[in-house]
Amino acid sequence: MRNPLSEKVMSIEPSGIRKFFDIASEMEEVISLGVGEPDFDTPWHIRDEGIYSLEQGRTFYTSNAGLKELREEISRYLKRRCHLDYDPLQEILVTVGGSEGIDLAMRAMLNPGDEVLIPQPCYVSYLPCVVLADGVPVTIELKEENEFRLTKEELLEKITDKTKILVLPFPNNPTGAVMRREDLEAIAEVIIEKDLFVLSDEIYSELTYQEEHVSIASLPGMWERTLTINGFSKSHAMTGWRLGYLCGPKEMIAQMTKIHQFAIMCAPTTSQYAAVDALRCGDEDVARMRESYDQRRRFLMHEFARMGLKCFEPFGAFYVFPCIKEFGLTSDEFAMRLLEEEHVAVVPGTAFGPCGEGFLRISYAYSIEALKTALERIERFIRKLKQENGD
Repeated sequence: MRNPLSEKVMSIEPSGIRKFFDIASEMEEVISLGVGEPDFDTPWHIRDEGIYSLEQGRTFYTSNAGLKELREEISRYLKRRCHLDYDPLQEILVTVGGSEGIDLAMRAMLNPGDEVLIPQPCYVSYLPCVVLADGVPVTIELKEENEFRLTKEELLEKITDKTKILVLPFPNNPTGAVMRREDLEAIAEVIIEKDLFVLSDEIYSELTYQEEHVSIASLPGMWERTLTINGFSKSHAMTGWRLGYLCGPKEMIAQMTKIHQFAIMCAPTTSQYAAVDALRCGDEDVARMRESYDQRRRFLMHEFARMGLKCFEPFGAFYVFPCIKEFGLTSDEFAMRLLEEEHVAVVPGTAFGPCGEGFLRISYAYSIEALKTALERIERFIRKLKQENGD
């Protein structure tokens, strides 16, 4: 019997994040600092709107692109928050989470052999989506000394005559790095000069702690070259609602809507009605959650400094990316021993690309109480490692 499976699919490695949580799920008294999911419940007024839509029998398909009412609210939101102007009828597509937007963009834009530049460490879905769309992923190694920002020089070094798309994953998962306006302006010059396109994943755009998020699509000459991905999972604590959106020039969105039409039909109707309320009435909720995350971020940085654990200060998302190279263990070994010996689950940096070796991703989307207990255990583990190394 011949192999029924695609060699392309079989060549893709499963997510490196899951291994530790499969083990952790079978252990007692484990504190997990690995899942990139808000610990807040979806605000009640948003849930209530979803419930009301069910009570009213609004359980039918919406248009393929999403509820007109929701697309109009997305357009207003992006204009007031990101200074972006999108026609709700032709330039916005409501998707099943931001992840579907990544997949649609790659499938609609890539021809076999087209190269996609992916700065790493990064979210785990970019590379597989490129491969599944018959593109060629080309990674750019981001450096700690640059605070894991993408530089103009690093970008130029990787561009070839086959390069078509740059993925811009900021604020970044897993590092928490952000790109400032001046960083983006330097990148935009290269994009325009080399006639490239940008897939800007801005799912963490509401979670910045030093200055307001800047979208590269808002810079001169970049709107027509940029697809903007965003959603409700991180900003409004709506992970399980599975709702995102993709914005860009109408010619591009039309082709992505066509794929979405055949593969998905439309995003969940109940989630779309809830999201309308999230955008109309949710700004205070977002601000409250952002303030809480920032408090936790500053607490972690203070505690890392106190215990001597090296970590650059991140200003976006809800992750820290401490360096553990001094302990003589690989990221995988450190994370596994920490889980087995202290019952704390974190993610090895290599889950986000080979250049994540020597780092860990720790999420602070957890209560201060959970973080305090976890840090006590991490500090105890670090002391043990230093004793083993004779320090």
